[in-house]
Amino acid sequence: MRPAVFLFALALTTTASLAATPEIERAVGTPQANGVTHLVRGIPEACAWLEGTFTGNAASPYRFQPVRSSPSCQARARLLDPSKAQPSEAKGWKLNDLIRVPSKDCPGLQAVVEVWRKPTTASAPQLDAQGRARIYLKDAHNASQSAPAAYTAKVALEGKPCG
Repeated sequence: MRPAVFLFALALTTTASLAATPEIERAVGTPQANGVTHLVRGIPEACAWLEGTFTGNAASPYRFQPVRSSPSCQARARLLDPSKAQPSEAKGWKLNDLIRVPSKDCPGLQAVVEVWRKPTTASAPQLDAQGRARIYLKDAHNASQSAPAAYTAKVALEGKPCG
């Protein structure tokens, strides 16, 4: 992956206007202390995981960044910058996951991470007269030229920062 793909903006927007229902339902995470880096979510298709840290700084209370899982991993999906991707259901994106991470040292403050997924347009091959799905080299090459699946993640803060 290119380093530019790993640029993420800290979007201080509220999630109250969130109309989409996430594909994955999960409970609120374990409270995290200031200065402790924690895993927010792994995205194996993009060979990356998302990690965050509560800083304790009122001006910038949460640091969020994607990390490549392995240099030898071959990604089947791209991880995009949310400011460029601008995910929304109207643009074909699906809200994949909504993760809430509370702060241990600042009660009432929590990071809310939205993971968005844009599925591929590829479909299973049609069955031939013998009832088998056959993939021919030319068809496989054309399918590989289509855009792979994509992920992006936005983070917002809920509550008032301490300090």
